Amino acid sequence: MTLVPLGDGDGPRIVSAADGRRFAVFPVDDGLRVTDAVCPHNGGPLEQGWLRDGRVVVCPWHWYRFDLDTGECETAPQHRLGTYPVVVRDGIACADVGEPTVELSWAERLRAHSRGES
Repeated sequence: MTLVPLGDGDGPRIVSAADGRRFAVFPVDDGLRVTDAVCPHNGGPLEQGWLRDGRVVVCPWHWYRFDLDTGECETAPQHRLGTYPVVVRDGIACADVGEPTVELSWAERLRAHSRGES
């Protein structure tokens, strides 16, 4: 488990994990929602997007709409936004962003592909 403090602020913002991963934080009526920082469609900066209906973020680049609770894309179902639970530790709101994915070498990728794992 990797916890990332969410900091203070009234509007959407970016926070970073010690390993360099970045996440967008969105204040909503009943708390905070944390997602990947960039749109899975084409890498748009989601913290610059618009909040709609208190639960949907609209990417500022191509207007793809993502549910902040589930990560589901209302525009194109093949895209999914990573969402992360918010926990409070010692009075500080943090996101549980899990462990970073292990980057495979090209040789490991090719072996996995030949085994039908990719």
